[in-house]
Amino acid sequence: MRGKQVIKLTVNGEPYEVEVEPHMTLLEVLRDKLNLTGTKGSCGVGECGTCTVLVDGKPFLSCLTLAITVRDKNILTIEGLARDKKLHILQKAFLEHGAVQCGFCTPAMLLTAKALLDENPNPTREEIREYISGVLCRCTGYVKIIEAIMSAAEEIRRRGSEYE
Repeated sequence: MRGKQVIKLTVNGEPYEVEVEPHMTLLEVLRDKLNLTGTKGSCGVGECGTCTVLVDGKPFLSCLTLAITVRDKNILTIEGLARDKKLHILQKAFLEHGAVQCGFCTPAMLLTAKALLDENPNPTREEIREYISGVLCRCTGYVKIIEAIMSAAEEIRRRGSEYE
């Protein structure tokens, strides 16, 4: 493997050129190089899902994703979910439904829910349960999270937009 290399990626709509070691994970680049600490690291082996970000709209475990494999890709972290100082409807629904407990899994849960609603704007409770199953929440029984996602889906369909 070669040594350090510069990669280009777009994070939350902003272009970056970052020097990385071949072994660096996307999680390390986001947190340590770009100072985007909303993405959480926990297990480091892809079991908990708290490090989930969206790469070209799809959920990826950033602790298992080598940074060099996402060069020239669009990455969305929790810091990029709100726009123009307006919360995404999912963020608002999580607050309104009490789906935020300790907050550790919340960034990954929100991004995973966004990917689901982008793919399927009218999911059933079972489809939501299945889609978010890769993100472990130790604080809740997922009921409030599922209610929040159902509510957000309905609101997005009603408004025709993810933002107010």
